[in-house]
Amino acid sequence: MSSKDEIRMGGIAVRYLVEGHEANNTVAMFEFDVAPGSKVPGPHSHDGYEETVYGLEGILTFTVEGKVTEVGPGRVLVIPRGAVHRFDNFHPTTATLLAVITPGILGPSYFREVADLLRASAGGPPDLASLGQIMHRHGLTPAT
Repeated sequence: MSSKDEIRMGGIAVRYLVEGHEANNTVAMFEFDVAPGSKVPGPHSHDGYEETVYGLEGILTFTVEGKVTEVGPGRVLVIPRGAVHRFDNFHPTTATLLAVITPGILGPSYFREVADLLRASAGGPPDLASLGQIMHRHGLTPAT
């Protein structure tokens, strides 16, 4: 996948820079944009990998295990395995971050499946049971 291939999910866009299979599944890396006020994933965790995010443009507000951290340009946040987290863009500009997944077991197929599900919902809320199945299949656990 080239860095120009983009997966769009409403106000979120994901561009993979390194897929796990390209790095012996040691790392995956993608840029993602979050437009102001976008519908974003609900609280979730992942038990099989860490996620490290680095701010490139704008500010994204992360809540990790109840602690709120704003990640803007040059700021980094490590989300440990099993930590319940979410993010929001409460600011007036689009936020762009770099995400590093270690080991590299989360691939673009997860985002494509979510994008397909959102398109199928035709602007309404997605089928939450189907979303949960997609998340579990790719190593994410929705928080209750």
